[in-house]
Amino acid sequence: MSAQLGRDNVQDLPPEEVARGLAEGKILLVDVREPNETEVERYPEAFYLPMSEFDPASIPDPAGRRVVFACRSGSRSVTASLIAQAAGLPYDAHLAGGIKAWKELGLPTES
Repeated sequence: MSAQLGRDNVQDLPPEEVARGLAEGKILLVDVREPNETEVERYPEAFYLPMSEFDPASIPDPAGRRVVFACRSGSRSVTASLIAQAAGLPYDAHLAGGIKAWKELGLPTES
C-alpha cells in the first residue's frame, strides 16, 4: 500500500537558508516560473524549468547539492516537488514564499 504524496512531503525552506545554500554551493535552485516571469527578474544561479513543460527528468544532476524548487509565491514549487517525488526522485524542498519572500528580505535578483 503506497501512501499518497501530499503537502506534508514538502519541506518549507526560508529564503535565508536557500540563499546561504546557494552561496555555499549546497543547493541547486530549480525555478518553475514561466518565461514571461523570468524575463522580468530571475533568481541568481537558478536552473529554469517552467511548470508548463515540467519534466523531473529534465532536472540536471544536482552533483551532491540539494534540489530546491522555487516560484513566485510558493505554490507551484510545492507541486513541482510532489511531481518529482512521484517520479521517484528525493527532491522534497521548496523556497517558502517564493520570489516575493526572497525580495522582501532584500536578496538579490537579476533582470
